[in-house]
Amino acid sequence: MDKAVGVARGRGKANGVAQHNGDGGDPVTLFEVVKLGKSAMQSVVDEWIESYKQDRDLALLDLINFFIQCSGCKGTVRIEMFRNMQNAEIIRKMTEEFDEDSGDYPLTMPGPMWKKFRYNFCEFISVLIRQCQYSIIYDEYMMDTVISLLTGLSDSQVRAFRHTSTLAAMKLMTALVNVALNLSIHQDNTQRQYEAERNKIAGKRANEKLELLLQKRKELQENQDEIENMMNSIFKGIFVHRYRDAIAEIRAICIEEIGVWMKMYSDAFLNDSYLKYVGWTLHDRQGEVRLKCLKALQNLYTNRELFPKLELFTNRFKDRIVSMTLDKEYDVAVEAIRLVTLILQGSEDALSNEDCENVYHLVYSAHRPVAVAAGEFLHRKLFSRHDPQAEEALAKRRGRSSPNGNLIRMLVLFFLESELHEHAAYLVDSLWESSQELLKDWECMAELLLEEPVQGEEVLSDRQESALIELMVCTIRQAAEAHPPVGRGTGKRVLTAKERKTQIDDKNKLTEHFIMALPMLLSKYQADSEKVANLLQIPQFFDLDVYSAGRMEKHLDALLKQIRLVVEKHIEMDVLEACSKTYSILCSEEYTIMNRVDIARSQLIDEMTDRFTHSVEELLQEAEEADDDDIYNVLSTLKRLTAFHNAHDLTRWDLFGNCYRLLKAGIEQGSMPEQIAVQALQCSHYSILWQLVKITEGAPSKAFMLLCDLLMIFSHQLVSGGREGLQPLVFNPDSTLQNELLNFVLDHVFIDQDDESQSMEGDEEDEANKIEALHKRRNLLAAFCKLIIYDIVDMPAAADIFKHYMKYYNDYGDIIKETLSKTRQTDKIQCAKTLILSLQQLFNELLQDQGPNLDRTSSHVSGIKELARRFALTFGLDQIKTREAVATLHKDGIEFAFKYQNPRGPEFPPINLAFLEVLSEFSSKLIRQDKKTVHSYLEKFMSESMSERREDVWLPLISYRNSLLTGGDEDHMSVTSGSSSKTGSVRSKKGRPPIHKKRIEGEETEESSVEGSWMLRNDTLQTPGALQTPQLTSTVLRENRPAEHMKVTLSVLSPQMQMSWLGQQKMEEVNRKDRTGLNYIKSRSNQGVRRGLMEDDAEPIFEDVMMSSRGQLEDMNEEFEDTMVIDLPPSRNRRERAELRPDFFDSAAMIEDESVSKTLTV
Repeated sequence: MDKAVGVARGRGKANGVAQHNGDGGDPVTLFEVVKLGKSAMQSVVDEWIESYKQDRDLALLDLINFFIQCSGCKGTVRIEMFRNMQNAEIIRKMTEEFDEDSGDYPLTMPGPMWKKFRYNFCEFISVLIRQCQYSIIYDEYMMDTVISLLTGLSDSQVRAFRHTSTLAAMKLMTALVNVALNLSIHQDNTQRQYEAERNKIAGKRANEKLELLLQKRKELQENQDEIENMMNSIFKGIFVHRYRDAIAEIRAICIEEIGVWMKMYSDAFLNDSYLKYVGWTLHDRQGEVRLKCLKALQNLYTNRELFPKLELFTNRFKDRIVSMTLDKEYDVAVEAIRLVTLILQGSEDALSNEDCENVYHLVYSAHRPVAVAAGEFLHRKLFSRHDPQAEEALAKRRGRSSPNGNLIRMLVLFFLESELHEHAAYLVDSLWESSQELLKDWECMAELLLEEPVQGEEVLSDRQESALIELMVCTIRQAAEAHPPVGRGTGKRVLTAKERKTQIDDKNKLTEHFIMALPMLLSKYQADSEKVANLLQIPQFFDLDVYSAGRMEKHLDALLKQIRLVVEKHIEMDVLEACSKTYSILCSEEYTIMNRVDIARSQLIDEMTDRFTHSVEELLQEAEEADDDDIYNVLSTLKRLTAFHNAHDLTRWDLFGNCYRLLKAGIEQGSMPEQIAVQALQCSHYSILWQLVKITEGAPSKAFMLLCDLLMIFSHQLVSGGREGLQPLVFNPDSTLQNELLNFVLDHVFIDQDDESQSMEGDEEDEANKIEALHKRRNLLAAFCKLIIYDIVDMPAAADIFKHYMKYYNDYGDIIKETLSKTRQTDKIQCAKTLILSLQQLFNELLQDQGPNLDRTSSHVSGIKELARRFALTFGLDQIKTREAVATLHKDGIEFAFKYQNPRGPEFPPINLAFLEVLSEFSSKLIRQDKKTVHSYLEKFMSESMSERREDVWLPLISYRNSLLTGGDEDHMSVTSGSSSKTGSVRSKKGRPPIHKKRIEGEETEESSVEGSWMLRNDTLQTPGALQTPQLTSTVLRENRPAEHMKVTLSVLSPQMQMSWLGQQKMEEVNRKDRTGLNYIKSRSNQGVRRGLMEDDAEPIFEDVMMSSRGQLEDMNEEFEDTMVIDLPPSRNRRERAELRPDFFDSAAMIEDESVSKTLTV
């Protein structure tokens, strides 16, 4: 490599934009080569080494600029600066050249390209040291220069310099540790060869070989000393200062790497002099740093051979580690529990009983990862068999004598001692991944409950039997349903094929066992209501086909006989409801056993009904002379019938008549016992409901209208106007009911006329029927839309309505348009999200029909675009009022377009990219400055190659970008580059039409209030105040009236103030600018304190720098945490940059519209 190329590299520009030469467009700086990652890192390093051998100053200049550019600095170190200036002067010069307006730098920039850059950056340093380890690193020039530069950068006030140089230095140190380890191995080998040669007898000893070995040992020792000096320079010059840096990410880098050193070269680094830094940092206030500490320690405790070296550290910091199992950050708590488990595996004596108990109770945590980690600890401590001989002897035994027998007893004792008996399902779920073999041993559990204990075996107490039954039922549920209990996890997830097979196998296994065991268990415990209620839950998890497939009808008869006995013996409602539910499951029509069970159920109901009728007659005849036995007979039978009537249709037994007689007698005579009256009312209620089901089976439309009216009546509006006492009557439909209502509308409203009837042209009667049917469908749609408008049904459900706006415009256009208008009055942003969701649904349906290769000229695509155009027109002409909603709509649309990458590779467009063509219809509704904001947000999702593509498949992206660039900025932005220069920004600001500067006072006030509202709103979207309920009139009574006569007077309350997506970005940027100057003053004034805190081994450093609220650097620690703070002296370009406004999408980027900001805030 000649000097010209070296100088070109040294002058390469770096602020995240690659500079290319004029010939082939290839990158010309190390930064660009590493960023693009197209070349193998070893070849890049080899090329640099060749240039170093030819001219080491130019090669080092290239390397220095590499680190400067990787920090995001646009400055360049020139050769005369490198030769004539000290490192401190160079860094100060580069600080002045730093682009302070940008909060991002390569290590913090989002996106896969920059994530890959970080990996390439670290790999480059590692490969550089590996390739130079035999010669160049010992020349006392290259490493001295690099270490000196990184040390100076790591002490900079600029976060980007400090962060990048610390990462580079730590990776450099890791590479040197690897070199030192190799040298140590070579030294040991050389020493063994020397000893072996020297111990030979004089005649066979080769003196020349001895001298060579001595020379080699001396050379290795010198190299080892040199490497140790380099490592000491990095450790004392960088690590001991930066592991307590104000930025959590920098501290995390240091702790992560020291963990690597201790594991890689434990002989040199695994001692208390280095472990103390990890121990102290366990108290760090940031979760990500504590997490790195725990993971570093896990890598050490995994190796059993290292336990002796960790003994003192364990004794010193064990209490802190155990306390971290309760960390407020769940990720930290999980890793802390895993670390405690590793400590337990290495030495059971290391943890006291109190330490273990602190972890035990976490198996009941609502956060599943914490509970599972605690379950693993509990399994290791209590349920792991440590005696191989005893285990082998018991392995052949089954049932209660199997190895699991004592373990199940231990599990029961643990459950009882924890005194959290209502959370058995949580305990089972926590142990499910680590103790499945134990928890699925249902044969052993059943034998422990059924068989008499053998001689010398302790008998299970009544409490232990109840606990074992509860745990057994929970294990059956977990195996059959294959998902965590309610309260754990975010909901049911889709099972993999392997998990599904395991679930089926487990269900078959438990069914085959309990088909025979359950009748015996019910027979033994039929007098105990608690045990019976739990046992009767088991049949709902059966695979009922096994009864007929395995010819096990006799076991079914035994089960039905035991359930009948339980019904006759108990009047507790939980037991009766369990029996009723079991009958309901066994009577499912899809199983062949249904007839057999139905006969048994009918016989039972017949007997109870006869008994009830007879007892009612006696009670009414006795009247006031009725004794307790008469009352008990009526009450007990009525309770049983009521429990069954809840799940079974008993209308053919006419229970309503006798219940009515009891209630009438109670009203007339006033002597009816309260319990009987309550049960009679309940039974009558169920009778009416079953009758209602039969009535509405033939009239689904009437039932739908009735349900909509009931939801309106008993909605949240019921308590308005000072009627808070009616709160218990308020009913909010859950997502399942909302989906059923929506599906009914989609199935019965949005249908073609020909689907209902085929009529002859000119037949007036058929035409009248069509009009009548249309009116009915309009009433159905109006009833559902009314629920959406009054916030009874969630607004996103309207997406399925809005997407039919064009297709059914003639039939329902007025209803849909009115719904759209009212929902927009309620919540503009949520309405915009619903509109874009409806378009996304149509687009997804089109993809399913046509596949990923859409024909953009087809009528279907044109239809979606036309619908988008109609939606855009509904936003009106006042762009200020709809500014926030339209911006949110574009944001959701862009995210949807880039949501799924093309499976064929990154060179092909994302699957949903064509949606941008639909989204273009809304670009005209963006105000000028927001167009640039949306364009900047779009570029976050684009790779560099996307900007250069011009094929037809990329036309939607080109079209959408053009729609944003049109009127978005006066300087002519290139579609290829997607960005404009600062000079162009200045020109556009000067050339702005005067209408933006000469606004009338009313417009200024209006716009300023709009923008001000963004700054005041909360961060989360909340449901706005519901609309005032209109006078309620049943829609059933109006079903024959046209929907245009059903208009409802709506009054819209002001939406609650919300922090908009745009306003939040602006607010963060303003706060960041305000803090910059303050932090500069604070950091300068506390500089002396900070330097004093950087003593080598002073343990209380965290009390001043991170952990204490009294520390003078606390403000800097908090402010530096999330936002880059650059403290710089004024530069020449400061005035121009100060005029730029923050990008609402990106807190680091800027847009140029200061004049509008000033106008809006007048």
